[in-house]
Amino acid sequence: MSHDAAALGDVLLVGAGPGPVDLMTLRAARAVESAQALLYDALVSDEAIALAPAGCVRILTGKRSGRPSMKQEAINRLMLRLARRGLRVVRLKGGDPSVFGRVGEEAEFLRAHGVCVEVVPGVTAASAAAAQFNFPLTHRGEARRVIFTTARVGSGDVIEDWAAASDPEATVAVYMGGEAAAELGRRLIAAGREPSTPALVVERAGDPAAALRTGRLDDLPRLLAGGTGGPVLIVIGAVARRAQDLRWTPELSEIEAAARRA
Repeated sequence: MSHDAAALGDVLLVGAGPGPVDLMTLRAARAVESAQALLYDALVSDEAIALAPAGCVRILTGKRSGRPSMKQEAINRLMLRLARRGLRVVRLKGGDPSVFGRVGEEAEFLRAHGVCVEVVPGVTAASAAAAQFNFPLTHRGEARRVIFTTARVGSGDVIEDWAAASDPEATVAVYMGGEAAAELGRRLIAAGREPSTPALVVERAGDPAAALRTGRLDDLPRLLAGGTGGPVLIVIGAVARRAQDLRWTPELSEIEAAARRA
């Protein structure tokens, strides 16, 4: 091994999960705690960033749909430059880095330049939403496949091929779909999905402040109305009718207390 290769730092591409720090994996938390340079996306929580040690270089890269952010090529070059200084670099992403997180592009770029790369998975928004609002992504007799997709690619063009999503036994989880909701519904119906197909929208999946709205595929624009601008996940398919918000509230606590007294 050359002196230059031996001096290279490593890069960890880490999933921070959907927001709350207690939904990070232990390995993800330990990775952040070991970071000498932390490049984090806009959706990463302050609590996750705070796990980085004193003296760690912290750099916000942005990466939120429709908002200004550092170009991907610039992020790649920055990670390489920091690794060449011998630093342990942690690239911290919301959700899971392998789901619309460009982990493939970043890992390939770094490995092509001789940098050791480790990928640490995280909880993706669809899994967080399903757990938080009590619906399955698959269900015997209803949903035998799950499709993760995004309503936008490249510079913002809406995806045109929705044929695979027309399967009535498919659960379709649409990331970053808020601005394209009306067209998304029209395209899926045109591809053969029934207008009455259950649908739901979760804003800030996994966060204590998450909001759930349920309805039908042909009602997506209404379901998106009244949001607060947080990241949106759309779920379409029979399983969406099972969603319930059973989170603790003061009113629920009073009901439970009354039931115990009865």
